[in-house]
Amino acid sequence: MADKEQIKPKRGAASSLNDLFEDCLKDALWAENALVDALPLMIENATSKDLKNALKDHLKETKAQVKSLKDIFKSIGVKAEEEKCDAMAGLLKEGEGIIKGTEPGHVRDAGIIAACRKVEHYEIASYDTMVTYAQLLGHKEAKTMLQDLLKEEKAADKLLGDLAKTTVPVEKDSDKKTEATKDKKEEKSTNVSKNTKAKDKKEETKKSEVKTEAKTGKNGKK
Repeated sequence: MADKEQIKPKRGAASSLNDLFEDCLKDALWAENALVDALPLMIENATSKDLKNALKDHLKETKAQVKSLKDIFKSIGVKAEEEKCDAMAGLLKEGEGIIKGTEPGHVRDAGIIAACRKVEHYEIASYDTMVTYAQLLGHKEAKTMLQDLLKEEKAADKLLGDLAKTTVPVEKDSDKKTEATKDKKEEKSTNVSKNTKAKDKKEETKKSEVKTEAKTGKNGKK
């Protein structure tokens, strides 16, 4: 096994907790803006009215969160900037894949809820971490605003969890058995129809052969 190498820091890497805090804010700003762009697709592909409304409300909330993050930058005397958040980019890409990989209806709704909850859990972890950093760095105003964002993400996750229980119907074994029985009946009916047609065709061919033989015998007598 090869020896583990210590990773060298890239150029401009954070060298203090304050630098790391600012990098986290840049990630968060990029992530919230990316979510603003991604939510309309989820809204469009959701079927449940309750889920659609919840996503629409969260879209409005997310737009407000972008403004809050810019205010947090201002509170610590730093220009608001974005830095691509690889984690959020991956989660949103996965969410789009879930939409493409599910049939419209309650199955796709379940997939959308799952994708959104993953996003919320990431945001909860991010804001919770930044609250701690703000406290350690003495950024009281920033800490208060970050706590508000954290509360909003936790509330959004709870709502999605509730929707998963109330808007997505559970497929019971009896439903699956009924569907399977229906498929078998249809298959049996199709086979019976094919056999009947084959039998009718065989009888028609036999009758035709009998007529031909009778006609040939009649002509022979002449």
